[in-house]
Amino acid sequence: MPHNAWAIPGLALLAYALIVFFGRRFGERAAFIPIIALGGSFVLAVINLLAVIGGATAEVRFDWLHLGERTITMGYRVGPVEAVVLFMVTLVSLMVLLFSKGYMHGDAKFNRFFANVTLFITGMLLLVIADNFLLFLVAWEVMGLCSYLLIGHWFEDLDNAKAAMKAFLTTRLGDVGLMLGVWMLFLATGSFRFDEITKEISKGQMDVAFLTLAALALFSGAVGKSAQVPLHIWLPDAMAGPTPVSALIHAATMVAAGVFLVARSFPIFQAAPDAMLTVAVIGAITALMAALIATVQTDIKKSLAYSTVSQLGFMMLALGVGGFAAGIFHLLTHAFFKALLFLGSGSVIHAAHTQEMHKMGGLFRKLPVTGATFIIGTLALAGIPPLAGFFSKDEILLEAFHFERAPILFWMAVFAAFLTAYYMTRSVILTFFGKPRDHHVYDHAHESPPIMALPLLILAVPAVFAGLAGAPFAGSWLQHFIDPHVHLPEPSGFVQNVAIGVSVAGIVVAFLIYQVGILNRQAAIRVLKPVYVLFKQKFYFDHVAMGIVAVTVAISRFVATVDKWVVDGLVNGLGWFVFQMGQGARRFAAGSAQAYAMVMALAIAVGLFVYQAMGG
Repeated sequence: MPHNAWAIPGLALLAYALIVFFGRRFGERAAFIPIIALGGSFVLAVINLLAVIGGATAEVRFDWLHLGERTITMGYRVGPVEAVVLFMVTLVSLMVLLFSKGYMHGDAKFNRFFANVTLFITGMLLLVIADNFLLFLVAWEVMGLCSYLLIGHWFEDLDNAKAAMKAFLTTRLGDVGLMLGVWMLFLATGSFRFDEITKEISKGQMDVAFLTLAALALFSGAVGKSAQVPLHIWLPDAMAGPTPVSALIHAATMVAAGVFLVARSFPIFQAAPDAMLTVAVIGAITALMAALIATVQTDIKKSLAYSTVSQLGFMMLALGVGGFAAGIFHLLTHAFFKALLFLGSGSVIHAAHTQEMHKMGGLFRKLPVTGATFIIGTLALAGIPPLAGFFSKDEILLEAFHFERAPILFWMAVFAAFLTAYYMTRSVILTFFGKPRDHHVYDHAHESPPIMALPLLILAVPAVFAGLAGAPFAGSWLQHFIDPHVHLPEPSGFVQNVAIGVSVAGIVVAFLIYQVGILNRQAAIRVLKPVYVLFKQKFYFDHVAMGIVAVTVAISRFVATVDKWVVDGLVNGLGWFVFQMGQGARRFAAGSAQAYAMVMALAIAVGLFVYQAMGG
């Protein structure tokens, strides 16, 4: 069955083509084309997953290009990691498409939206099964283009257009490093295929410094796509796109691609310990910094956006400390509950017509389905047992606890976990509980239609139960399936108690502050104003980035001025002078012997004068 895996992205690509060519004829009914296609892809993904669980795998390749003695092959591979990620991507994408059918109703660019989303999903599915860096890069860049088109879907608003451009240019910075890393590995191994590169590295003959540099170049691509510090600045601004796009980008596709890149290249990183340490440190810093920023966000989508950045940091931390299975485990569970939360926020925005949580309050009475599923997603993200996020987060903390090179990373992750429970509980209370703070918003709020509520109910199921596949009492089956050779660290009661304790503590602190009112928040802000401003200004990363942009623009303008007035001025001036000399000389070329004789006489006179002047 895995040999038919090409049809999983193939169906999505076919749906894209049908919408492009025939979408106008069907109007909004064209949305059913990608929904049906992704339904087929999901069924195939389930069949492939069951087949791989049964022991089947697939590697299909063919000769694509001959370069002298070298032959570049193209193909796809489906093993345990690919099978579980395909299952996750198709399920989440299908739910997003269903939700979008209701959310985007009446939009002027309805069919364009569905075409771009479908191509976006195609890129992610193709990326997952690619067995070589070339095909991986093609899918990677397709996703980059589609993210630009989707974030800027409502480009009539200048802020949306700027957000799309910011996302595109920021991720391109990382992509330059990625392409450099791929080229370095090709020059060293003569292949773009993941397994052949791994085989060459396993011989132990490659220079460690070279591998470290190549691994860090690859990681720069992941830093851009998966929004790690310092290239994380594009992801919160991506909230300018429609909410279903946010769910897709933040849960199952684009940001997951960067983590998947590091996982796919894991043997390269393993051969470069310093690169692994860099991944771990960047991941821990990202997890903690984004969590701190999320604590002061008032926009429900931006709060979730920084939550995504933080959780991506957890995944990178897991990979950096050697927890390959733990990183993939959290990638899967996070996709389910984060997609649930983003679609839930979309349901809230659809009902309240605002994203500001301080204008909400008491909405649970008006939105019971949305509220209940949002709370489930929150508890899963906060790491409350037995929901999905608890088991995968616990696995990451355990891996970090046993990482001897940098013990502080464990405590950074613990503090980030506490903050996660805190700011998510804060979001729930501000949105769904307490008294309505804006009665106009409250009075006009209503539950979403069934086509939007159904995906929330479906995603709530894996948000609750998906983690059980990797639970210790289940023998950590998922981790062993992902990596049969995995050596899981010894379970620690201390780590588990810390994980549960900080999650519960975060919920309790947020409840006491925002529900009970034990603390005067305005007074606390005044006392901690420097810290509050630091978090509110996002550690000034955006200011630094804009400063770099301003300097770059100034240098570019200076260079353009020099080019126009100095370089072009000199070249054009010389041309003008020669042209004028020629025009003057033309007057003497009139066919008159007397004129020619006069010119010759003058030339002889000038020559004699110069000769005498030079000392004859």
